[in-house]
Amino acid sequence: MILSLSSCKKYLDVVPTNSGDSNIAIQTPADAQVMINGIMRNMTSSDYYGRNFMMYADAKGGDLTIFSQGRGLDGLYTFNHSATTGSNSTYWSQIYNCILQTNNLLESIDKQEAAGVTGFNSHKGQALTSRAIMYFDLVRLYGKSYTDDKTSFGVPNVITTLNASAQPLRATVEQNYTQILDDLKKAAPLLAKTKSNGYLNYYGNLAMQARVYLYMNDNANALKAAEEIINSNVYSLYTNANWVDSWKGQFGTESIFELGIFPSENDLTTGSLGFYLRRRAHGASTVLGWFMASDYFLSRLNQDPTDVRWGVMDADEASTTLVPRKGSLYKYSGSIALAGDGKATPTAVNIKVIRLSEIYLIAAEAAFPTDKLKAANYLNMIRRRSPVLPPATDATITLDMILDERSKELIGEGQRFFDMIRLNKTITFNDEFGAISVPHRTKTIDRAFFKTRLPISQAEINANPGLKAQQNQGY
Repeated sequence: MILSLSSCKKYLDVVPTNSGDSNIAIQTPADAQVMINGIMRNMTSSDYYGRNFMMYADAKGGDLTIFSQGRGLDGLYTFNHSATTGSNSTYWSQIYNCILQTNNLLESIDKQEAAGVTGFNSHKGQALTSRAIMYFDLVRLYGKSYTDDKTSFGVPNVITTLNASAQPLRATVEQNYTQILDDLKKAAPLLAKTKSNGYLNYYGNLAMQARVYLYMNDNANALKAAEEIINSNVYSLYTNANWVDSWKGQFGTESIFELGIFPSENDLTTGSLGFYLRRRAHGASTVLGWFMASDYFLSRLNQDPTDVRWGVMDADEASTTLVPRKGSLYKYSGSIALAGDGKATPTAVNIKVIRLSEIYLIAAEAAFPTDKLKAANYLNMIRRRSPVLPPATDATITLDMILDERSKELIGEGQRFFDMIRLNKTITFNDEFGAISVPHRTKTIDRAFFKTRLPISQAEINANPGLKAQQNQGY
């Protein structure tokens, strides 16, 4: 298979695979490309970017709510998780499986380069950047915010392949971030400065640097990375006229890192992100109406009834004939008419991991403490999607204004909870919407609530007893 695929260069053209022994399979750059495709494929698992990780931040961050319990994943919203029940341990196992793949690839590349084989720069850069993304995601799930307590437990830093008996312990949050930045900085010069559909390039790496620095409250470096992307002109913002339709296409002008989803390969169909955000029974009886926008999000978006982003919202099951409640989100169905993004099925819609809109919002937040005029200018590039709202000025801009804009622009893209936690904001849940019972948390929480971090599952502790003493407090 490797021989037959050796001339393929695009993710769209190569069937991802993880088969074979990496110690002998990686002999050439073409072999490494097959492994890169496998890594990208595994990142689209339902336990990672394919659904659950993207659902996590919006369900826990107050932008989504539930109409009824027991439909699936409602434990995220209700915080119903312990070390033994509903631990959500698949985040840990799936992401570490992806890290194993990157470690295998990186070690194989090192062996080939030591033997004099060249041409691996892009593959090494992509693997290092992917590993940085994975660790950034893990430490946000299991560790405290960097700005809260960077000396507290993060996750085990595993950057080499381990034997079956290895039992690595948790590093600190600070050590995790140090490793993340080390991978990103090593990778950046290895990557091309051209658009790379379905893959990580130099600007995808910079976008991750901007995110990481923002979470560290290193505003100078976050702004520097964001502005380099903006000023490169490799990507461009969607206009108000084409923002809604952008979700019907693949690899648009804003797409810095986008994971491909294909009907015959990694389409999650009834388990897809699009299914979980649609109105109940829309398009299929198996659509259960899992999640919908909260009253708080809808109120925020309704600051301007002409906001172009209403174009991906449609009536949910709480709607009546006279009062439609547009709480169903259709970004990952392509459109409210289930257009998909150009493939055979409307569930095989690519996952947009990093868009240029987010980079402008990072630039606005990073500039805010020292240059409010610059912050307002960057914010207004996204705020103009609400034509009725007055532009922000250096006198009117606030951090909450930037945070609200992040919510409106990035709903369904896995951001809100992590934003609220890193900024130590209070999260309020729309529990009365479905009149549901939530015994596992209060209506409002902040990052002092122990369940804002996932537990290390009991199964992991049984396999690695040293983790017992490192369990997150409260579990």
